[in-house]
Amino acid sequence: MPRKRHPPFRIYLAAGVILASLFVLEFARKDVVIRQFTLGQTPATEYATDTSDGPVVIVAHGFAGSQQMMQGYALPLARAGYRVVTFEFYGHGRHPIPMSGDVTSADGTTRLLVDQTRGMIDAMALQDQKIALIGHSMATDILVRAAETRSDIGPVVLLSAFSQVIDSDTPDTLLLVTGAWEPGLRGFAQEALQMVHTGASEGQTVTKGAITRRAVAAPFSEHVSVLHSRVARSETLKWLDQAYGRTSDVAILPSGWAILGLLAGLVLIFRPIASMLPKRHHTSVTLSPKKLAVILATPAIVTPLIAIPLAPEFLPVLIADYLGLHLMVFGVIQLALLRLWGVTSGRIAPIGFCLLVLWCVIFGAALDRYAANFWPIPQRLWIIAVLMIGAVPYMIADATLTAQAGFLKRLCTRMAFLISLGIAVAFDFQGLFFLIMIAPVLVLFYIVFGTMGRDVAARSGALTSGLALGLMLAWALGVSFPLFQT
Repeated sequence: MPRKRHPPFRIYLAAGVILASLFVLEFARKDVVIRQFTLGQTPATEYATDTSDGPVVIVAHGFAGSQQMMQGYALPLARAGYRVVTFEFYGHGRHPIPMSGDVTSADGTTRLLVDQTRGMIDAMALQDQKIALIGHSMATDILVRAAETRSDIGPVVLLSAFSQVIDSDTPDTLLLVTGAWEPGLRGFAQEALQMVHTGASEGQTVTKGAITRRAVAAPFSEHVSVLHSRVARSETLKWLDQAYGRTSDVAILPSGWAILGLLAGLVLIFRPIASMLPKRHHTSVTLSPKKLAVILATPAIVTPLIAIPLAPEFLPVLIADYLGLHLMVFGVIQLALLRLWGVTSGRIAPIGFCLLVLWCVIFGAALDRYAANFWPIPQRLWIIAVLMIGAVPYMIADATLTAQAGFLKRLCTRMAFLISLGIAVAFDFQGLFFLIMIAPVLVLFYIVFGTMGRDVAARSGALTSGLALGLMLAWALGVSFPLFQT
């Protein structure tokens, strides 16, 4: 009599992590009414409870961010009785209007975003009540500039801040929160504190006349995780309560860990699901160390030499057209060398392709609800289509090399592409500087989508995985970076 098969422990573990994470994330929304609206064409969201009686708090995201990234602050403040409003800057998230102007000038793109922020403040202003402002990274400079000539601004909280407009008098009620792993920005926060009181240090609150200022470091946090630091969010709530004479008793939930748990659980549970795909025969990749070195080093060096002189500039996204070309040249060179040495990528397996794309979309839906924008607006669809021209050959080559490879080989394969981007930046630093910001997106893509792609490649072959991952890479890049019109 055949033994009854039980689901592997991985499924129980992943399901438990997913359910626990969803409980935390949904509990954080308990009693909060979330209302989406538009101001002109600016997407915005209001967070409040049925009994909210507190002041308005406007929350602004950083460069390449979106409203979803600021939920860690919006939700607990709303539960504390504040009326919280988030919005998206031009060109970011689902805002259909691109940024424009000179990104290096305070009178260029910065002025455009400052005017947009002032319009949001005007729309949300209540009579005889000052508005609180919270901003992250790029938004810290925008908020300080938007507030400097206004009398209706209350407490200001700047996360990972840098702004040349901050002086000893402006803003007058200021909390600076920086990740403990951001040494440069921690230094700036301390300088801003010492503008009010010489010798003041991090962790102190200093007062001089009408000026009150405090600087704190969020432990175990860097530029992104500071958005989910419980210390940072607790300090923010206390700062606003102190400024408005309020008292709050709100639990700050571990939303950052819950988001990581949910996304990790979705990746973990995919392997047993993918193992149910029909097994297709495909040849293993056997390359000598010398051939592997050639197939990694050649495109890494040659691609910038080919792509930089062509310098395409037609996509309304910062350096997306160059990145698409870089991906295409890199991938085509690798595929040609693989073909030269008799290595093929197999055939397409429609079921495997559809499963991988579907699970990536499920993963993206979770990301969009709790962490960052994932759904493209119509204005971005053609950008994604163009990026696919480069992303598909690159990911087919990557999948062919890594589908059956060990960790070290996979690491070397991905590092070759990142080094190639670094070479391009070194050749044209001013024009391609924003490629540096793409590196973390690519690393996360390798870890998350690349892991799921290997699960499918093991059953359906590298071509199936590469095609699906090429689509998803173009999608991820197409929704991540701001629209920009020169």
